[in-house]
Amino acid sequence: MKKRLLSVLLVLTLVLGLAACGNTEGPDNPDGNNGSEVFSNFEVPEVGYDGKDVTIKFYHTMGSNLSTVLDSYIEEFNKIYPNIHIETSAVGGYDDVRDQISTEITVGNQPNIAYCYPDHVALYNLAKAVVTLDSLINSDINVTRADGTTEKLGLTEEQKADFIAGYYNEGKQFGDNAMYTMPFSKSTEVLYYNKTFFEQNNLTVPTTWEEMEAVCAKIKEIDPTSIPLGYDSEANWFITMCEQYGSPYTSATGDHYLFDNETNRNFVKQFRDWYQKGYLTTQTLYGAYTSGLFTTLTGTRSYMSIGSSAGATHQRPAAGTDGNYPFEVGIATIPQIKKDSPKVISQGPSVCIFKKSNPQEVVASWLFVKYLTTTVEFQAEFSMASGYVPVLKSVAENPVYADFLSKADGGNYISALSAKVCLDQESAYYTSPAFNGSSTARSQVGTLLSKCLTATDGGNVDNMIKKAFEDAVAECEYSN
Repeated sequence: MKKRLLSVLLVLTLVLGLAACGNTEGPDNPDGNNGSEVFSNFEVPEVGYDGKDVTIKFYHTMGSNLSTVLDSYIEEFNKIYPNIHIETSAVGGYDDVRDQISTEITVGNQPNIAYCYPDHVALYNLAKAVVTLDSLINSDINVTRADGTTEKLGLTEEQKADFIAGYYNEGKQFGDNAMYTMPFSKSTEVLYYNKTFFEQNNLTVPTTWEEMEAVCAKIKEIDPTSIPLGYDSEANWFITMCEQYGSPYTSATGDHYLFDNETNRNFVKQFRDWYQKGYLTTQTLYGAYTSGLFTTLTGTRSYMSIGSSAGATHQRPAAGTDGNYPFEVGIATIPQIKKDSPKVISQGPSVCIFKKSNPQEVVASWLFVKYLTTTVEFQAEFSMASGYVPVLKSVAENPVYADFLSKADGGNYISALSAKVCLDQESAYYTSPAFNGSSTARSQVGTLLSKCLTATDGGNVDNMIKKAFEDAVAECEYSN
């Protein structure tokens, strides 16, 4: 209800107009493009950055340890551009950032830069408040630094190519092929497994879902009281299966909610069978992160856990009094439908830039965003401090980061092991379409999966699953 109210406020704002956001006129094409031409809503000033004093507000969710890293690089940035003053604000969690900005947009008081997820940007775009970055990215204007040297305002071809493609392309998933966000720090899902247990029992780490079923059956034979697999996010699981099968999920244009189809109903039915056999549980069904089952040494245990790569330290059991861990953790890519075409979800915050009446604020914001997202040293240090994966391929060649990765193991350096797996699968990342309502779809398919795993079938499991899908689509359409 709160989000629907925010959406209504933003629509009203769009109708009334936001002078503080600059030009809010959209393209004639409602999808935001005119033929093959990419829609741009920001015109770069002829001088680029004029060197005058400008203050930039940046909303994020960083704790003190990450803010310390950020602050040190703001100091470095200010050596290059001393008149661009960066004011940072930690605004709770990601949803808190979204809600505060949604309110501030209605009075034209939004920040210059903010952490964001795609559905947040889709919400802000109801008021056309987010700057499309294409004109900045492609600008050939040279801007002058404090030391008198110049740099290209836009990205060089080498800089563009250095981004992990799946992370970079997330900024263009809004239906008009325009770039609305830049990747900041990322995570994905990985398969954590009890390496000690697997080696003791001659088990092979599953690389496909067919192999996963067989491994779960073997684990059940070895430890009948176990729940072999824990999967933290039902929504991620559903969406990932759609991607791996090449089956429709959602669309940013036209009919949005496409997930009610035979392929998707069939994999839900398959996972229901696994659940009924005691092979798996999820965060909703378990009532907590399934890492709790994975790291425990007593009672019901799991021996595999699929969760965020950024949460690797939570998938490691507590060390004993001797400093040793009771078992070694292994990390692998999640199972696939097609080994030769792997798909894993791209998560973690991006950053967007908001419209302002002063175009110099936008240009200065872009220079700061460009600095953070293309500076290898920042990306390396931020990754090591946060557990997130850097967005640049070349970070792996940074001496400090390379040393960090070289220590990767399932114990003290489990975060390095997680990052290494993520970097090795950089060609596998995907993102879902973003539109006003995409977060509702995500919520509904997660609820749908957990419901179908546990619901009584009333004598006909196919009818139960079909009804659950129909109800989920109806909820999506009603909520938006």
